[in-house]
Amino acid sequence: MDSALHDVWVAASTSPFVPTIGKDSHFLVGFSLLLLGIALSGAFVINRSLVSVPVLGVPASLALAFGVVYMFCAVGVYAPPRPILRAVASSTRPLYQLLKSIGFTNKINVEITKNGLRFAADHARVMQGVAHWGKDLFTSYVTDLPQPADEVEEETPPPSFQISLPALLETLQIFGATDAVARQSKTDVDPYRSNLRNYRPDVFSHQVLGISGTCSLSYSQEGEPFSIVLEESGVKTTCNLTTYVAEDIEEIPFEKDDPSFKIITQARVLLEALGEIAPAQPEKLTITTLRREPYLRLSTVSTLGSSTVDFAKARDLLETFSVSDTPWRQTFKFDIIKSATEAMRIASKVSLRGDEQGVLNMQFMVEVEGAGLSFLDFRFVPYAEHEDDEDDDEGAEDEGEGEEL
Repeated sequence: MDSALHDVWVAASTSPFVPTIGKDSHFLVGFSLLLLGIALSGAFVINRSLVSVPVLGVPASLALAFGVVYMFCAVGVYAPPRPILRAVASSTRPLYQLLKSIGFTNKINVEITKNGLRFAADHARVMQGVAHWGKDLFTSYVTDLPQPADEVEEETPPPSFQISLPALLETLQIFGATDAVARQSKTDVDPYRSNLRNYRPDVFSHQVLGISGTCSLSYSQEGEPFSIVLEESGVKTTCNLTTYVAEDIEEIPFEKDDPSFKIITQARVLLEALGEIAPAQPEKLTITTLRREPYLRLSTVSTLGSSTVDFAKARDLLETFSVSDTPWRQTFKFDIIKSATEAMRIASKVSLRGDEQGVLNMQFMVEVEGAGLSFLDFRFVPYAEHEDDEDDDEGAEDEGEGEEL
């Protein structure tokens, strides 16, 4: 770029152009000119002569022309801004199931990206969960995200906000609420039922009856409500959910590149193992991985007794098994591990990983019919093991009492 032109550009930025007639006055000026032009045109029609042409005809034409231009500027040129997100889904069932898997908190952070929506939940920095609504879950997905002014500049962070998770779940249940209530009743009876049994449609489900509907999502601008429009059998419901400023959630650190172990198994196997342990009402769950038998062990100790579940190193149980030479053993709150059972019910496979710090990572693969694969990610912080003081009672020593990180 020419340096002289750049100097002119910099100098112009300090003295911006201010129009004689401001934008707020365009409608009044345009309407006044149109009235004047119509009046002069009427007078010219009544007094048609050569003298009236420059006196009435020309001013009437100019007033009408400038009046139309100002009216266009007032109401036609300044179009409303495009919304940040517009998406349409033919079913809320997969959206509801993925979101309910991280339903262990009241508010979640939402990020809008070109590939879908990302939901992040945090529970006292002890448990974190992330769910994705990929663009493949929608029949239409359009975003208008801010772009950096210069390629050299850093990438602009995606738009984000915080929203009430219970309110969003209740809204999604409006569409096909009958099916949701039926599934919830089955879950209440047996919370550890697998996804193969717990979500099988019956003869009265919307899937079998062929009732169609749509779910439209929109987010216009920062600070505006998150709008959901549900339409089913000619009935339309509009819900505007209040959005809040997104909290800065510090991600639980996890060494992805160098985990202490990595195990891939079927999600229903892990769900059934927790179902075997749950009746003892344990407070803690100890996970142990070894290069030899029992390979993977889940054990608990409670006032009702102890429970242990061992996993054999068989292809149908442990599809992938990679453990370091050093045994990995960590203790977690049973309740926070149990919070992931909803993900275990709908997922087909789960990847278990742990690092040297003791952080446990669970990644669930969910197969959505007609939309490919979706993933759920959980991270759990363990108890800090420590030596019990001599004054501690033996029962607390046997149970491995620890304090939370």
